[in-house]
Amino acid sequence: MTFCAHQGRTISYRLLGQPESPLLVLAHPLGMTQGIWDDMLPELLSRFRVLTWDLPGHGASSAWPDDRDAIEAEDLAQEALMLAGLAGAEQFHFAGTSIGGVIGQQLLSQHADKLLSATLTNTGPVIGTPDAWRQRADMIMEKGLQTMAPDLVPRWFGPKICNEQPALVPGWCVQLGRTDNRSYALLCLMLGRCNFSEAFSNVQVPLQIIAGSDDIATPPASLQALAKALGAAEPVVLEGVGHVPAVESPAKMVELLKQVI
Repeated sequence: MTFCAHQGRTISYRLLGQPESPLLVLAHPLGMTQGIWDDMLPELLSRFRVLTWDLPGHGASSAWPDDRDAIEAEDLAQEALMLAGLAGAEQFHFAGTSIGGVIGQQLLSQHADKLLSATLTNTGPVIGTPDAWRQRADMIMEKGLQTMAPDLVPRWFGPKICNEQPALVPGWCVQLGRTDNRSYALLCLMLGRCNFSEAFSNVQVPLQIIAGSDDIATPPASLQALAKALGAAEPVVLEGVGHVPAVESPAKMVELLKQVI
């Protein structure tokens, strides 16, 4: 794990693999950490240099500064671009899940020249509603993520992996409870503002859209809407997978990444 300073805060990231390999940047979902990609790394590193990072107030990254009252999708896209710059890459492959996929959409809409390919999973041009995100943000600030984790984490995973790994949900409840409340709440409000339905024009970047059949938060219809907005092929739907395919089906995710890249 490595740290860098950016815009008044500290960002935790990992840069793994050979410098001559093409760079693959991976962005994790809301409430999780860069650790979601761990089971994919052994296979990915045989082909790519891999960069992962923790979002504001997540994992080992510091919280969003108190003197900045909003987080925008462009702020997170700039983190990805800054980190790619630290790796010495003018262009890179990108894959992101959930809010990580929102970062990917921001990159595609404003910085497509930096992308060699984009794989977006379990996300959408619009996720939820502004009111629902505002209510969640208010509840987090009132009750705290440690209290809310048992309600939120079970929505991340499909029944199959929960039966196979009974410690999975309790473990991620611990991790979510360590996340900074204000940073998480600001990211919720950001998601409520994001709408990429008409943000794309003539995207030339190779694209791949992936959904989970058992995803409650962003069901396959959400990914179909994204594919339509991007002019991309129909999403690949992973059967028996919920919101986090990197955890639930890492081998399949590696296979799909290798196909688009």
